Amino acid sequence: MEERYTIAEAKNKLPAIVHSVEEGSHVTLTRYGRPVAVLLSIGQFEKLSREGKGFWQALETLREQMRKENIHIFDTDFEHLRDESCGRRVELE
Repeated sequence: MEERYTIAEAKNKLPAIVHSVEEGSHVTLTRYGRPVAVLLSIGQFEKLSREGKGFWQALETLREQMRKENIHIFDTDFEHLRDESCGRRVELE
C-alpha cells in the first residue's frame, strides 16, 4: 500500500519515513492534497536512473542478458508476423 504524507507530516515523521523507504516502500508527499514529490530508496533510485540511459544502452543490456541465458532469436521467429495483404482500397481524387 502506498504511503502518503503532507509535507508538514513528513517534516515531523522524517526518521520513520526514511526507515520505511529503506525497507523498500515509497512515499508520496502532498501539498494541498496533490502529490508533489516521491521519496524512494537509493536502490530504487539507482535502478530508475540506469533505465533512463536510452535505447542503445537498453538494447546492449538486453543482448547481454540473452547471451548469459543462452537465448537465441532467429529470422524464422518473425515469420507470419506481418500482414502482407494489400489492405483496403482507397480512391484518390
